[in-house]
Order: sequence, then structure tokens, then C-alpha cells
Amino acid sequence: MMPWVLSGLGLVILLLAGDALVRGAVNLSLRVGVPALIVSLTIVAFGTSAPELLIAISALRDNAPGIALGNVVGSNTANILLVLGIPAILSTLHTSECNTRKTYVFMLLASFLFIGLAMCGVFTIWSGLILLAGLALVLGDTFCEARAHRRAGCACDDDLEEIEEADPNMPYWRIGVYLVLGLIGLPLGADLLVDNATVIARTYGISETVIGLTLIAVGTSLPELATTVMAALRRQADVALGNVIGSNMFNLLAIIGVATFFGDIPVDDAFLEFDLWVMLGASLMLIPFVFLKKDITKVWGVALTSLYVVYVMSILH
Repeated sequence: MMPWVLSGLGLVILLLAGDALVRGAVNLSLRVGVPALIVSLTIVAFGTSAPELLIAISALRDNAPGIALGNVVGSNTANILLVLGIPAILSTLHTSECNTRKTYVFMLLASFLFIGLAMCGVFTIWSGLILLAGLALVLGDTFCEARAHRRAGCACDDDLEEIEEADPNMPYWRIGVYLVLGLIGLPLGADLLVDNATVIARTYGISETVIGLTLIAVGTSLPELATTVMAALRRQADVALGNVIGSNMFNLLAIIGVATFFGDIPVDDAFLEFDLWVMLGASLMLIPFVFLKKDITKVWGVALTSLYVVYVMSILH
């Protein structure tokens, strides 16, 4: 029982520390004069992916690469089927009003690139550099587009409003507390979660890959789920859909890209035969909502959530 308790504790520490690090980094950047636009495109995006990154690094250090890769693939699948499914059950997501086509195409390209590199059988540092180069291209394009949008008449205050953690008047001592809590909590939480998840896997005869695809993947998708539920209730479908697409793109390009600097990540046959294709299939299921102006209704919400339950049951069987 204790490994389950410690895994849960590690997950809670990870989520709280990740939030603290984002708040501290965002407000420090704003206080020293970094534009809100840059902050929103880089620090917030990377900061919210910090738990997944620390899990990947910790898993590689503990010789459990299946957890690192499983977390990324499982999180992307959960983000679409679960993180969009559950909120849609509560309230229809009016995605017909959203314009996420370009970002979605980038996400699909990132998925194809990721699967193509996985076909090589192992993610090496060269694979990581290719993924990070893709991330740089996406960030560069997004930055240019955002600057053009601002020149067209968008005020700086609008950028600040988009960053929930932004408080330009936050005192430096509080910023320091947030940063320290984040920097201490992230590795501590990651170690607790990975170590005890590995114990659970060995105790119950479950592979580390399956633990990464399920327990850890769902756990690290909780922030996205909370954000999407609130967006659905506030009828902000663009936030909900954009949050999922952006998170998935960062998981594929940034997490594994950076993690390869800490060791090679072998790709288990199960990924190549099943899990990567489920992730891709889930991604392609967004086509009607992105290109055909369909809303994610409650019926769709039930369908997406049910598919995720079936997927989890199939890999646990």
C-alpha cells in the first residue's frame, strides 16, 4: 500500500512544484522586463511541461526508460480522449468557433516526426536534436505570428491577461519562494513518483511501460484536465482545444527532445505495434472539430471517454 501512497504524494508534489515554478519564472521575467509575449510563448509552455520532463529524466536515471516514453505517449492519448472527453460531458465544447488549424497541423507533423524517429528503435541524442529543431521552428513561427497580431492593434495588457500566473507587482521575496519551492519540489516529486511506480510495476508484474502509459500519464494530465474543465464551464472552447493541442506538441518535441541528453530511450515493441498508433488515431479524431467546424457535444464526450477506458483496459489486460 505504501508505494501507492508515496506515488500519489510524489504526483501532488510534482503538480504543486510545477505550478510554483511557472508562477515564479513568469513574474521574475516580467519584473526584469521580458515582454509578456515571450513569457507566454516560452516560459509558461516549458514550465507547465516541467513535471513530465523531470519524470523522464528521473526515469532514465533509474534505468526505467519505459516510464519516460510511456508518460509522453500516454499523456498525449489521455489529453485528447480524457481531457477533452470529460469536460464535453459536463458542457458542450463549441469548437466550431475556434481557429486552431495551423497549430493542429503542427501537432500532427510533430506526431509523424516522433513516430518516424521511434521506428529507428531508439531515441538517441541525434533524435532529440531533430525534435528540438522542430520545436524551435514552431516557436519561431508562433512568435512571428504573435508579433504581427500585436502590430495589428493588440495591446500589451492583452498579453498579460492571457497569462493567469502574471502579477507584475509581485514582490521579489515571493518570487524567490515560488522558484525555490519549484526547483526543490520538482526533482523530489519526480523521484518519489518514479521510484514507487517502478516498485508497483514489479510487485504486480506490470511493465514499466504500462505504468507510464496509465498511472503516470493520467496523473501528469490532471493540470490540463482541470484547465479544460474550467474552460468548458466558461464556454472558452478555444482555450480548451488550444491547451490540449499545445500540450501534446510540447510533450512530443520538448520532453523526449531534452530527455535524450540524459541517455538513450529504447522504444519497446509494444509502442511500435499499438500505443503510438492509438496516440496518432486519437490525434486524427480531432479533424472534424478543427477543420469541419463540429462541436464536441456530450455524445462525443461520452464516446471519447469510453474509448480511453477501452484503451486502458486493453493494455492492462
